[in-house]
This record gives sequence, structure tokens and C-alpha cells, in this order.
Amino acid sequence: MTELHKNYIGGEWVAGDARPNINPSNTNEVVGEFAQGTAADAKAAIDAAALAFKTWSQSGIQQRHDILKATGDELLARKEEIGRLLSREEGKTLPEGIGETTRAAQIFHFFAGETLRLAGEILPSVRPGIDVSITREPVGVVGLITPWNFPIAIPAWKIAPALAYGNTVVIKPADLVPACTWTIVDILVRNGLPKGVLNLVMGRGSVVGQAILESPKVNALSFTGSVGTGKKVAEASIAVMRKFQLEMGGKNPTIVLDDADLKVAVESTVNSAFFSTGQRCTASSRLIVTEKIHDQYVEAMAKRMKDLVVDDAIKQGTHIGPVVDQSQLDQDERYIQIAKDEGGTLAVGGNRIERDNPGFFLEPTLFTGTTPEMRINKEEVFGPVASVIKVADYDEALAVANDTPFGLSAGIVTTSLKHASHFKRNAEAGMVMVNLPTAGVDYHVPFGGRKGSSYGPREQGKYAVEFFTTVKTAYTQP
Repeated sequence: MTELHKNYIGGEWVAGDARPNINPSNTNEVVGEFAQGTAADAKAAIDAAALAFKTWSQSGIQQRHDILKATGDELLARKEEIGRLLSREEGKTLPEGIGETTRAAQIFHFFAGETLRLAGEILPSVRPGIDVSITREPVGVVGLITPWNFPIAIPAWKIAPALAYGNTVVIKPADLVPACTWTIVDILVRNGLPKGVLNLVMGRGSVVGQAILESPKVNALSFTGSVGTGKKVAEASIAVMRKFQLEMGGKNPTIVLDDADLKVAVESTVNSAFFSTGQRCTASSRLIVTEKIHDQYVEAMAKRMKDLVVDDAIKQGTHIGPVVDQSQLDQDERYIQIAKDEGGTLAVGGNRIERDNPGFFLEPTLFTGTTPEMRINKEEVFGPVASVIKVADYDEALAVANDTPFGLSAGIVTTSLKHASHFKRNAEAGMVMVNLPTAGVDYHVPFGGRKGSSYGPREQGKYAVEFFTTVKTAYTQP
């Protein structure tokens, strides 16, 4: 019998109804059995976090540093094992799974250092003889709700700063991918994290997530996921006047100008659109190409895409793994049909693929002849599906790139310093890439977008302090 991976509440491992974690590369394989939490479990976890906050918020920075550092060390030492687990539960290729695990380790190492760098200010008052100190304090009990597409990196970049700055945590990972978050919690606990400081409640968003949303004891809530759910998080948080942070959708553009290096253009857009099966909020699904290079670019893209190997995520030589589950596969196919119905030309791919094992395999798909107003260019597909929009020049390309309710990431491929500089200033996105894939970001710099993509302070790097702390100004007359 498969071992049940339990929830962790108030320092105890708590059982619940079992839910199988299915490998999308081989639906006959159960990665593990994971407990399903209840609303009562979520409330107990919140109560435990509230109780633990009294002592953890006053804990020494060396203690926090040591626990986070040890966690990063163990993640790095076990990156091959955990990376394989990630690839089995989510469908990223094994190199991507190992790479994401490495990134999670780096995140814990970075925030271990941040515990020793938390600074304030001492200023003179305008009133003689009075001192003013400005300090940062932990915000309290933090609820974390994480998505399925980055099963270890996103939990890491929420958990690590929350703990580093003295908060206590209740985390609910995506139902599809609980194993990696469970592993992080297990590592933190074994490396000395006190009881109640971190609580894991796996289960349905409509049950566990809703209980977190409704609790007035949750002082801050960080969410990554869909736009629809993000709006519900915002509404619930406003109702109890809590701090909240949202990372949601994207419909990210990459512009390819006539002067682009064609090889750079193809490699960066293939990576942006199709690696990680296109299941990245930073993926570039709108490829905006100026007319003189358009035909050459499409021909080169088609040739490059046909060389991509779609197969079991663990298999050596696989470039693109499966879609995460049947529901997501159905959504991808629905948008492929929508693009056809709208008049787009299916240039490459678009079909399900049969492999040795049953899985959710889909060819990387490229449409040409699309226009900005088509649904395929307005709505987030979240799969290995991209469309080409032909434009006359840079000015039209920029206008089309910004014509979206989203604003997470945007890219340009050009050898023109003039156009690159103008685009960096005028792209309506939180992150801009020049001659690089839109989906590659570093762990030590801020992550986030504009418009409908993000709300609240940035995640990652030293900017994470803005969300996970509150500022206090104190006046003293000696």
C-alpha cells in the first residue's frame, strides 16, 4: 500500500482522505497518496500559526538563517531526486525539474542571507531632542496559495521570505502537485522549524482555500493562479482588511523586428512559447513579427519545431513533456479549434500524440495569419500554443504588444539599440527581455507585472520585504 503523505498542522502530521497524485506522462503511475484537508483542518492550522507567531516573530535572526540555509543545502543536495519527483507530478522535463529544484534551493539561501540584512533607519526629529526609528516587523499569519505549474519554485519564493521576516505560514498547494510542497515542509521541519510556524493543508481550493480566505486571523495572503480566483482573493481580503498579493495571468508578446538575428529569434521564441509545455505565466504566446522577416521567421520556426521531441518528462532527449492533466489538455484543444474557426492558419502541430505510456501529450502548435482581435491573441491558453501576428513596423508592433489587459512579461528581438531602448521604456509589462526568452527570470530580483497580471508588492529578491513586513515609526524623547 502506498504511504499516505499527511498534512502538517500545529507541529503534527495529520491524516485525511487520500487523493492520488497522477503522473501526466504515464497516467497508470500514482506518484503518491496525499491527504485531503478539510475546512476544520485549515482553521486549526490558522489557529496554530497565530499561536506560534508570538514566539517566532521574536525569534533570533541566526535561528531563522540557520533553518533556511539548511533547507537550501538539503534541496541542493537532493536536486536530482526532487527534480525527478517534480517532473513525475507536473510533467516538466527532467532537466527543467532539476533546474527548478536548484532554483528553490537558491531562493532559500538568498532569504537565509536576508534575515541578517534586515535594516531600519534612525533619523532626527524636526523637534529637537527627539529620536525617530523606522523598523520593519513581520505582518503576522500569512496564507499562501500556490499553483501547479511551478510546484517547488513558487512555494519556495513565498515560504522562504515569509519565514525569514518572522511570519508564520499556512500554505495550500495546488491539488494537482502537492508532493513538492510536502517535501519542502518536511525538510524545514527536520531542520528545526518550531511547531506551528509552518502549516501545510492540502486539499480542494473550494474547501481549504475558501477557509483561508474567510479567516480574519490571516493577516496577509499571497496568491498565484488564475485571474478569476485572484479576484475572489482580493474581494475576500478587502472584506477583512488584510494585505494581499496577486500573481495571475499573462498574454505575453515577443516582437521580432526585421533586423533581428534569425537564430536568436527562433531559439528565444521556441523557448518562450513551448518549453515547460507552455505552462508558464511568463510564456510568450503572441509572436509579433514585422513583414520583411515574417516569412523567413515562420519557415525557420516550423523547421525548428518539428525537431522538438514530445515524450515522457523523465525520458532522456525529451524537449517537451505532457500537458499537466486532462482538463488542461481539453482547454488547449478548445483554443486550437477556436483559432481555426477564427481563420488562423495552422502552420505546425495541433494534434494529440500517442506515446508508449498513456499521457497528456500535445504537439507544439503554431498559428499564422492571426490578427490582434482574435481570441487566440486575447485569452490565455496556458499550453504549447502560439500565434504569429504580422505587422508593418516597430511602431505597430509596440501598439499590438501593449494591446492586452495583461502586463507580466514582454520581449523583443532586435539588433537595434534604439528600438531595444525604446521598448524597455514603453512596453507595458513588469518584466522586459531583449534578445532573451520571456520566461527566464532570476531569483534575486523582483518578479511581477502590471495591469491584470499582478497586484500588490513584487515577489522575490529584496523587494519581497515590502509584502512580508509592516513598517513601524517610533519616537523617543530620552
